[in-house]
Amino acid sequence: MMSLNSRIVAAIDCGTNSTRLLIAEKTDENRYEVILRRQEVTRLGAGVDASRELKPEAMDRVLATLISFQEDLNLSSTQAVRVVATSAVRDATNRDIFLEAAKGVTGFEIELLSGEEEAELSYLGATHEMERGEAPYLIFDLGGGSTEFAYGNDTCEEFFSTDVGCVRISEKFIHSDPPLPEELSAALSLIELHLNDVEQAVTKIAGAKTLIGVAGTVTAMAMIEQGLQEYSYDAVHHYRMTKEAMEEVFRILATDSRENRLTNPGMEEDRVDVIVGGVCVLIQIMRQFGFSECLVSERDILDGLILQQLGEG
Repeated sequence: MMSLNSRIVAAIDCGTNSTRLLIAEKTDENRYEVILRRQEVTRLGAGVDASRELKPEAMDRVLATLISFQEDLNLSSTQAVRVVATSAVRDATNRDIFLEAAKGVTGFEIELLSGEEEAELSYLGATHEMERGEAPYLIFDLGGGSTEFAYGNDTCEEFFSTDVGCVRISEKFIHSDPPLPEELSAALSLIELHLNDVEQAVTKIAGAKTLIGVAGTVTAMAMIEQGLQEYSYDAVHHYRMTKEAMEEVFRILATDSRENRLTNPGMEEDRVDVIVGGVCVLIQIMRQFGFSECLVSERDILDGLILQQLGEG
């Protein structure tokens, strides 16, 4: 039975690659219990980098997923919901069509987040309940169309969003099966240029003690590195990946055919086509910023949205 002081809230993220739902219940002053995490790969951002438009079939996939989320929200007796959209919708010239349609099926206003707001929410979610001795943190949220960086100690102090992500890089550069060396080189070179901008904006990167990575590419990398056939929150959340292990997984994924990539434990078919672009971003972050390990976090922008609703943000 729900106590008089409990509150159930939810957050939905209409991302470039996935549409995700988190429902949580506040348990005490500074904590919440997850009722449901759900993710569907919907590829809202497919082709947006080239056309600057959301495709009708991509919007339909997301709308169908949002409709299916409504049942989860009703069953959980959710008292408040925030729905957000990110990089793909920001970049699309026909974004208003999607935002109105999404409002129509959910009944909620869809918040179009800026890159800076994404970074701050990711920071809030990823650092909640972290040990103080692990600070200062550098958090990166490696999405489908963009990657957000946030640095801080007790709060987010510096942040920057750059237009590199697993879908955007894969669509722009990875056209052969397996990828050609020149495709990988071109991808890494462009990512390096974008990370130069990050270093200019987030001036304290060199002082970060803990690098924290969030989102699907990082989770997939952790599963493959551990040989996990099935997803396990406990095995992935706060797993520490060394740079050496990540370089080995990168070498395997970036030189394999699509068919061979699928044989890796934890490699899902709905991510296999964009994983190489994602690991290019991930490995360039490790190389360029000089970190020896990355802490994987399954808490991210959705958790940040939950915390804000519960008055902790």
